[in-house]
Amino acid sequence: MKQVLILLGPTGVGKTGASIIIAKRLDTEIISADSMQVYRGMDIGTAKPSPQELDAVRHHMISVADPSESFSAGRYLEMVVPIIERLHGLGKVPLIAGGTGLYIKAITRGIFSGPSADWGLRERLLALEDESPGSLCALLQEMDPEAAQRIERRDVRRIVRALEVCIRSNDRISRLQEMLTRPLPYDFVKIGLARDRTELYRIIDRRVDRMVAQGLEGEVKALLASHPDRTPLQAIGYKEFIACLQGGAPRDETISLIKRNSRRYAKRQFTWFRQEQGIRWIDITGMTFAEDIASAVLRVLADEYGLHPPGWKTS
Repeated sequence: MKQVLILLGPTGVGKTGASIIIAKRLDTEIISADSMQVYRGMDIGTAKPSPQELDAVRHHMISVADPSESFSAGRYLEMVVPIIERLHGLGKVPLIAGGTGLYIKAITRGIFSGPSADWGLRERLLALEDESPGSLCALLQEMDPEAAQRIERRDVRRIVRALEVCIRSNDRISRLQEMLTRPLPYDFVKIGLARDRTELYRIIDRRVDRMVAQGLEGEVKALLASHPDRTPLQAIGYKEFIACLQGGAPRDETISLIKRNSRRYAKRQFTWFRQEQGIRWIDITGMTFAEDIASAVLRVLADEYGLHPPGWKTS
């Protein structure tokens, strides 16, 4: 079975720099697994690789959609599979790097697409929820208790989608997901990068300061002018500055909120990754240089997985 390498970890842990060095040593290309980096114009706030980094190694799934478009995990998977197949055809081991758990799950375990969206039905369901908060959760509990248990009560979007599938298919979404979801036919080598939480949170705070210095506020203003009320603008860094620009918290408080929400997101990422089986975690606490992180990953790949594809070098 052909191999696919996945380098994952929380925001700010050091994936970008390390992945570029690893890709060079492997003589391969990088496929991003970041749900916000797919959008054009969202560069600073999503910490996209710099132009120099993009020139150093070919990247995929970065700036492939407009913020006005709907971009699902299913669409991501449809675009990624041909890239993986092309790289395998060239004798290369694809390197997927990112921290969006849903995208990684879609790649490693497949994804259930289900019936197409019924916007009329969704509007009726949302109207019902507005009229009687909590009614959709109760309805899902009746139609599919297993799905209702998995989905948080506050996640109205996923509850609506689960109800939509149940109603349109006349079946339980939990049963359909179990029957129809199939993993991709690859041998996945999953490497996770982890740091001491205190160290990681310091790195996240410094990164937010850099984003602000690089012009995050101006990027948000431009996106708000061209794509108001679009879902991607609810990403961390964007939603806080939008609230600030619309008369919410002061600028300094907004920056503090972005830091806090980024740290909380990193914590949620760790929770998600714990559900993903087969990850080989590497503790990179204290490592500040991408070269050192990449070398640690390459040693594990060589010693524990025997990965020696064409162009492989460990030093």
